[in-house]
Amino acid sequence: MTLNSLLFTFFIVGPVASSVPALAQGEQVDETAAPTVTTTATPIAPAPTGSATSTTPAAPATPKGTLFTTSTAAPFLIPDDINGHRTIVAAPPAVSRTLSIAIYEGPGSGKGGVDNVSERASQIPGAKITRLTPEQVGTVDLSQFDIVAFSGGSGSGQARAIGEAGRANVKKFVENGGGYLGICAGAYLATSGYDWSLGILNAKTVSPKWQRGRTFVDLEVSKDGEAIIGATPEPTFKCRYNNGPIIASMGRTDIPAYTTVAWFRSEISENGSPEGVMINSPAAAYATYGKGRVFVISPHPENTPGLEHFVPRALLWLGHSGTFEDSEALTAATAQGN
Repeated sequence: MTLNSLLFTFFIVGPVASSVPALAQGEQVDETAAPTVTTTATPIAPAPTGSATSTTPAAPATPKGTLFTTSTAAPFLIPDDINGHRTIVAAPPAVSRTLSIAIYEGPGSGKGGVDNVSERASQIPGAKITRLTPEQVGTVDLSQFDIVAFSGGSGSGQARAIGEAGRANVKKFVENGGGYLGICAGAYLATSGYDWSLGILNAKTVSPKWQRGRTFVDLEVSKDGEAIIGATPEPTFKCRYNNGPIIASMGRTDIPAYTTVAWFRSEISENGSPEGVMINSPAAAYATYGKGRVFVISPHPENTPGLEHFVPRALLWLGHSGTFEDSEALTAATAQGN
């Protein structure tokens, strides 16, 4: 190739813009957050005066966000602007006491989920966070903690890992006044419909076909939920969802009914899962169990932009922090068992 042809190639064609492969959907089990994606397309160099102008359009900019990868599924991009760069859930008021929070880490819990819950818990000033192994869940005196949290992953996997001793220890902890936070897999674990369930929530899943898929769904905070989560700037907002439980009442008479904190206002129903059962069902709920409190969340606000304060607010309520105790709705709803 001659020097003139080389110059022609550079000035006319310009540098090639980088591309990012399309992101497919799939089941997520172990989550690991990759670095923030900030790549943008390289602009085509302008042609010198008197030369032919290139008609090749510049490649579109790659969306900015957090790229989630898993051991079993294709990457999933969480756009920074999924909620329009708005703070949907406001920061909670100042707390009067510190909280001690234990978070399960082991088989059945994705590392990304544990890290995300830990990060949200650390937003609470003075919070002490301890990660427990499966063996420790069954052997440690949990009364030293205010709250035990189980993140996303696999509910049955978590139950199997902590064993009968661990499940019994968690139930006793909540019954004696502790708080339980379950997100996605941890919410499955709290229900009453499986032989491996903790049975601390008067709820069952509506279908055994739980692999609904992953996407961003619309949520709406209920009037009761506003006492904990606060009012949102718009009625509905986006939240990341990944095969979380769709629950309904179990109809038990030995423990109180749950109260809906937020509703699903849209749905996904892949892999033969039933349609129409997700919309208007609880996306988050709270209840009492003995002297303790239970808070479950089906989707994933812990790493959805704009919802960073959702989990801290739930933790503060679980820890009897006093922040929300003046609410008449909460006082009435939690009168039993307190």
